[in-house]
Amino acid sequence: MIDIKIPSPGESITEVELATWLVSDGDLVHKDQDLAEIESDKATLMLNATESGKISIEVEAGTTVSVGEVACRIDTSVEVPDDTDQTEADASGDDEVEDEEEKSEAPEKKEETVRQKPEKQLDDKVPQNDKVRSTPLAREKMKVAGLSVDDIVAGLKKLSASDVDAVIEGVSASPATSSDQEIDRSEQREKMSQLRRKLSQRLVSVKNETAMLTTFNEVDMSAIMKTRKQYQNQFVDKHGVKLGFMSFFMKASALALKMRPKVNSMIDKEEIVTPQYVDISVAVQTPKGLMVPVIRNVDKLSLADIELELKKLAEKARSGKISLEEMSGGTFTITNGGVFGSMLSTPLINPPQSAILGMHNIVERPVAVDGKVEVRPIMYIALSYDHRLIDGKDSVGFLMDVKKMLEKPEAFLSGGNDPLKAVLEL
Repeated sequence: MIDIKIPSPGESITEVELATWLVSDGDLVHKDQDLAEIESDKATLMLNATESGKISIEVEAGTTVSVGEVACRIDTSVEVPDDTDQTEADASGDDEVEDEEEKSEAPEKKEETVRQKPEKQLDDKVPQNDKVRSTPLAREKMKVAGLSVDDIVAGLKKLSASDVDAVIEGVSASPATSSDQEIDRSEQREKMSQLRRKLSQRLVSVKNETAMLTTFNEVDMSAIMKTRKQYQNQFVDKHGVKLGFMSFFMKASALALKMRPKVNSMIDKEEIVTPQYVDISVAVQTPKGLMVPVIRNVDKLSLADIELELKKLAEKARSGKISLEEMSGGTFTITNGGVFGSMLSTPLINPPQSAILGMHNIVERPVAVDGKVEVRPIMYIALSYDHRLIDGKDSVGFLMDVKKMLEKPEAFLSGGNDPLKAVLEL
């Protein structure tokens, strides 16, 4: 028997939540297979099998456990066939009907093992549907109520006792009250994850502990959209990734931060810390909540490098494979509410950073260009900043620098300055 213990997500974390088991008690598992999802206050991690064998679960899902505690045990004396052998074995049965019956009974056996309660034998009076699975308790209730699977649900799903109760109540309702039951006024409750709880605490602390202020500007996206349209195919052919808007914003922000280092600074007790590098955190929405992976030394990266790193980190964040190190640090944050249709917002600072840039949706609006009204693709941008450290001059100037570079991307070649001024050595 091999003990599988809760790994440490980081030095300061002593407890985690075992969120979900991906296998059942008694299952045969392979080496390096994902067994469970573990949530800390900073990231979601995977619990993996160190050897192949039969698993014995020791901790229930949703339980808060200490780092180093045994989550499950694996009996390595049980031989686990590989997927190919198992497929061939399933196909070699003499009686296909018997094989299908054994497969349909397998989920029931697993459930009986987890519950560790004997299920009484059910008779065959309940009309069955071989395309729909149901729990033993659900079948027992259907037998008592004289209902078939088709009476309970239309379509394919696994029936639970609550599903049966809902249909029983609907059948027994009088005609006068049946119309009222068509309105669903039920409530669904679920436990808040440790990651969500920690995020909530941090967001509240930002509002209470910083002098947050937001300034706004707008960007004419014509130049960037024209560039993407003109060079997108060549960019994909060479770099294997699409050219998006985020890489332009990250590069422009990194160069603007180098010109205005106060926006890249942070407060540490009674000291002002100003990093000489630019590490930008990018807010990514995941099924587990908001995560902010960090891209290092953005001011030194090309647009292609940024896009490749963005793609890699976003995929790892959404699949729960991202590490704590990849989410640590960061001197500045960018969040893009525009992908959800947001026109304008005041993003919250990501502590201990002092500023965050908010992107929004692109809408065609009439603007004045050289004395004439033209319709241009416009994006509103917002900079939320800690006014204890960053003055209005730096915050407004930062947004103006970003705006100029985005409207004239050739400025990237001269470190964010006007290219003509660079030629004139001004």
